[in-house]
Amino acid sequence: MRIDFRQVATIAAKEFWDRIRNRWVLVTAVVFAAFALAITYFGAAQQGGVGFMGIEVTIASLVSLVIYLVPLIALILGFDAIVGERERGSLDLLLSMPITRFELLLGKFSGLSAALAFSTLAGFGLVGLLLSYQQLDLPGLYHYFGFVLSAILMGMAFLSIAVLTSVVATDRARASGAAIGVWFFFVLVYDLVLLGVLVGAGGAGGNAFPFLLLLNPADVFRILNVFSSEQARTFYGLATVFPKTLSDPWLLGSIMVFWIAAPLGLAAWRFK
Repeated sequence: MRIDFRQVATIAAKEFWDRIRNRWVLVTAVVFAAFALAITYFGAAQQGGVGFMGIEVTIASLVSLVIYLVPLIALILGFDAIVGERERGSLDLLLSMPITRFELLLGKFSGLSAALAFSTLAGFGLVGLLLSYQQLDLPGLYHYFGFVLSAILMGMAFLSIAVLTSVVATDRARASGAAIGVWFFFVLVYDLVLLGVLVGAGGAGGNAFPFLLLLNPADVFRILNVFSSEQARTFYGLATVFPKTLSDPWLLGSIMVFWIAAPLGLAAWRFK
């Protein structure tokens, strides 16, 4: 299948600038920056400290914020990408132009991903600049911006799921409900169910537990960021349940890319 990337770029640019004009990017960046600053300076208050406590403690605290916030924003951003056009009656108009359904889908996903990445980088990047004044060394900054990159990838994974939801749903109400359901399942329910089954089985099947964690993009993000720090691994309780053989950053990054590509591929197949 031949893809006209000029058409994809046109759709992507429209989606991106629409988010710029309605100030979505600005609002999201401000939210990210505000919460990140608050957690950076007050995240260690329960240990009796206030202020910047080191890059490992900072990232361990920010991981909890990002796991809740970024998937929710990504799902809200993308749930009406296709079904919204269908309800407004503009989808038939778009498809009457010399553009394929896959090019339209890819263009929308690319534009929304660019908006999400820009707001994430702007919000957390501002915090990174402020941290650089806290005598943060170059390896620390590298670690921090690796965290930001992984947050963008996780956001794109949930955005891909949102686009799939938008393709499958028959109206915006069902799409929004499904998007919130996806957020509850992956962010709140999945780990609780997994732990409940593991405890209920008396620890049987514990060897499969690390692999089951990889079926959740939020868990992949958590593992990717906390395994670089022994302190964070102990804090999250992963030191004894997740083997180091599965903690290679390139492996986990590849799994995150799969989480981006797989739902988008299903969406393209369903959108035909």
